[in-house]
Order: sequence, then structure tokens, then C-alpha cells
Amino acid sequence: MFPDSSTGYSYEDCKATADWLLAQTSVRPVVGIVCGSGMGGLADMLKDQVAFNYKDIPNFPESTVHGHAGRLVFGTLKGRPCVCMQGRFHLYEGYAIQKITLPMRTFSLLGVETVILTNAAGGLNQDFKVGDIMIMKDHINMPGFAGNNPLAGPNDDRFGVRFPCMSDAYDRELQQLAVDVGQELGYGDFLREGIYCVLGGPSFETIAECRMLHKLGADAVGMSTAHEVIAARHCGMRVFALSLITNKAVMDYDSEEKANHEEVLETGQHRAIQLEKLVSTMVTRMAYNNTNA
Repeated sequence: MFPDSSTGYSYEDCKATADWLLAQTSVRPVVGIVCGSGMGGLADMLKDQVAFNYKDIPNFPESTVHGHAGRLVFGTLKGRPCVCMQGRFHLYEGYAIQKITLPMRTFSLLGVETVILTNAAGGLNQDFKVGDIMIMKDHINMPGFAGNNPLAGPNDDRFGVRFPCMSDAYDRELQQLAVDVGQELGYGDFLREGIYCVLGGPSFETIAECRMLHKLGADAVGMSTAHEVIAARHCGMRVFALSLITNKAVMDYDSEEKANHEEVLETGQHRAIQLEKLVSTMVTRMAYNNTNA
């Protein structure tokens, strides 16, 4: 039995969720962070935590995937008020795409200005290695080609315009900040930049699909993030995203390699500390930049 997949939430529904959360915590977050598979440790870095299980939050779906804790954590990161999703929602869980992106609209109504998203992805770029961290500079939204877009249906102008621009979806200043911070931290050997392609999942890609996506210009492939980015940009938030390359996509019919979720989680744990350090340092710099703007 799939979870309820009725479409959409009204502005009032999202506001009710945000108001409920604001009534439960004094934290007023300006940064929202989304933790991908095996990367929930980012939330553990927050000080003075107030945490909510997704099942207790009005209108929130529940995360059903191993490696996704299913908690919304408020707190401060280096003094910066943040809210962090420990686990996200995916099309393959049976949720309508508008349900998957409800947290982004809730973030906006909480006062979040910048969203940082992380995910686990398969590497299509043959120069990428397992354990590389890819700064997302753009995406290819395959479900969107078939009309599965979080903004489909009636548009509420209180969220954003009917036809939002996506050519500037990923904030270039934040990408440069990530490169600069990564170099300072000595991450140059495994910090990359590239284009992410989202598919519906949950099955991993066939060899033919991987070859096609690579030819289309994708450097990494996964099952999340792009939908959230579209909704976040629709609401006017700045967006920065990272992919942790947890496996190399199989491109050769003679290969014995097989993609699996356990490998994804293991790589997440292996690189978690560096990824957390990169994000937390960026948040510190963003705070510095904003207070001196």
C-alpha cells in the first residue's frame, strides 16, 4: 500500500505547518539543510537542538527509507539559526511530487533564505571517483520531461510566479564559496563540479540508461534534490547543493559491478566528516557575508 498520494498543499496548509513549528521552538532559521542518504550527521552538529519526528508534524509525510532518520531538527550552526531535515522524501516512496516538496515551502514560510541540499549519487563522469563531492551547478530533471513537476497545478502567487526561471537555480556565489572553502580545507583532490540528473527510482539505472545520461551531459545521477530545488527557487530562496559520489555508474556490459544501497550508506559514513566540515564552514562564511553586507 502506497502512502497517500493526493496532490498538493495549499498556501494555508503550508502556513499551518510553519506556524505549528514556530510555536514549538524559538529558533528562527535563516538556513535550511537537507541531509541525503547516510548524511544525517549534519543535523547532529546543530547546538541547542529542538527536534521533531516527521510523523508528529502537521501535513508532513514520513520518510520510509533506511538511512533517512525522519526528523526535522532546529538549532544553531556556528551561531547561525538553522533547520535541518534528517531524511527527505522521494517519488519512489509513492508520494505525489507536491508532497515531496512541502518542506521547501515550509522552510520559506519559516523565514529560511538559503537552502543547502545534499544527496548520494552515482558517478557518470568517468573522471569521478567514489567518495568525490560534486558541487551541483545545474540539473537535468527527467521526471519533469514527462510533466511531473512540483509546480504543476494551480499556481499561488504568494509562493512565487507561474513560470519561474531555472537558468540561475544554483547560486553561483555559493558555488564559488564552496570551491574556496574546499581548497582551504585541503579537499581539492575530491571536490568536483558537475551536472546532476534526477530519475524516479527506486531501481538503479541500466547500463544503456547510464550511457544515455552521460551523453546528455550528466556527471552524476540520483533520485532526489531537483524537485526540491525547483520548489525552493519558486519561493525565492537561494540554493546550493552537493552530491556525494557513492558509487560509479556501471557503463560496461562486461563489468561485474552492481549498484546497491549499502554501498551508498557506507560511502556516506566515510566522507561524512569532510562533508559536514565543508557545509558548516560555508554556513559560517555566509553568516559573515550577510552581517557585513
